[in-house]
Amino acid sequence: MPYDYRPFPYVAPPGLTAPEPRHKVVIVGAGPIGLALAIDLAQYGVASVVLDDNNVVSVGSRAICWSKRSLEILDRLGVGQRCVEKGVIWKVGRTLHREDEVWTFDLQPDPGHKMPAFVNLQQYYVEEYLVARALELSPLIDLRWKNKVMAVEVGGHAALTVETPDGTYRLEAEHVVACEGARSAVRGMLGLDFDGELFEERFLIADIEMTGDFPSERRFWFEPPFHAGQSALLHKQPDNIYRIDLQLGWDADPETEKTPERVIPRIEKAVGHKDFRLDWVSVYTFQCRRLAKFVHGPVMFCGDSAHVVSPFGARGGNGGLQDVDALGWRLAVVAKGADAGILQAYDRERQHGADENLLNSSRTTRFMSPAPGAERLFRDAVLALAGKAAFARPLVNSGRLSRPCVYPLAGPDDPALPVGARPGAVAPDAPLDNGWLIDRLGREVVVLAIGQLAPKVAGVKTVDLPVTPELQARYLGGAAQAVYLIRPDQIVAARWVTASPGAVNKAADDIWRGA
Repeated sequence: MPYDYRPFPYVAPPGLTAPEPRHKVVIVGAGPIGLALAIDLAQYGVASVVLDDNNVVSVGSRAICWSKRSLEILDRLGVGQRCVEKGVIWKVGRTLHREDEVWTFDLQPDPGHKMPAFVNLQQYYVEEYLVARALELSPLIDLRWKNKVMAVEVGGHAALTVETPDGTYRLEAEHVVACEGARSAVRGMLGLDFDGELFEERFLIADIEMTGDFPSERRFWFEPPFHAGQSALLHKQPDNIYRIDLQLGWDADPETEKTPERVIPRIEKAVGHKDFRLDWVSVYTFQCRRLAKFVHGPVMFCGDSAHVVSPFGARGGNGGLQDVDALGWRLAVVAKGADAGILQAYDRERQHGADENLLNSSRTTRFMSPAPGAERLFRDAVLALAGKAAFARPLVNSGRLSRPCVYPLAGPDDPALPVGARPGAVAPDAPLDNGWLIDRLGREVVVLAIGQLAPKVAGVKTVDLPVTPELQARYLGGAAQAVYLIRPDQIVAARWVTASPGAVNKAADDIWRGA
């Protein structure tokens, strides 16, 4: 059945009748990124006002591939399990050249993780679940539908002019976070623009409702027989909805290509029959661009408002949730009186994360749409070899799937411990006798000790665990014990085989200084 788009109620804001007191945080945009940030702040006890110029969830499936890391973040926000239960779980990707399979990958070959490698779930469901969670956290979250930002003034704080069906009002905030997507109005009002590459390539997205027997996996074709000379992608979603992406070329007219007369015959060729219903269609242009800075005084940018990437690799929505993960705990302490300098660490780290996403997306785009000459020769040679020679298969690039970046942190790092849990990386999950390690971390700084007692540091939570095979492999390697310092966003800040309380205390101080 098609999704039921139910409008959220508009309520006249108090600023229409009397000046409102200055708010700590105003978030512009009630998509998945803005809602996630509001929930994260509320769980720290920090109130926010969320403004959105619409009053329904996003129309069309839009972002559908939610990575393991995003699911872990959503789980901390209270909606992760609901997303997993509704979504289509998958971990296998198959890449085909014409009719031959040339490369297959498994994104989670080892067991022992609370969350799966990926879940396919339409963005409107994720937004629906986040709105419900935000309403549970009222009055810490003040959701204002049909509130459109018309102007932004920036000084020691920010002042917004907001338009509603009942008129305009003024809203002041110590911090404003723009989360309203790639066409960010706030970004334009501040005279900011993206740097990067706009590729001369267009793709058609079509969501269709049909009963099919396609497995729960990612399938990507180069030069498929049903779409000669181009590329195609197939993903299964809940509710018998399938996502099909078809490469069109730069000369394709977006408005013409979105018409049913053009779309339906293409889909018939792709699925091999006519028994489907068109649910949603869009045409997009490849972009790999970002703001030079994400923090501009009291105004910050998150998600697509800060950076945009080509969709292959599922780096848009997942990268935005990683922005929230890096910003939420820092903005919470600043809202409670800490020095705002710590927000520069958000700027620095998420620029690094965005650059990694942009690099991977650019490489994918060039492989999918090579320029004439050397790029085309390389791409064609790799595809020709991949079906015959194993060494060529990993070179086939249909989208390197989203993984959290490793931040370049300078915290203490004992080289005897495994590289996968080094400073800057997300702390790996592992099964415990009474649950999951990932649930013992997050929301505060944690000293994690494995095979020994944790050094005691004032005001820092400790978790002591015995050695298990999974912890040995993911945290100890060849060592018999270890001490890890984990940030509130579950990022490893420092690690030692043995550590003194003084060393741990200094590393903890560095976290709050934004070092």
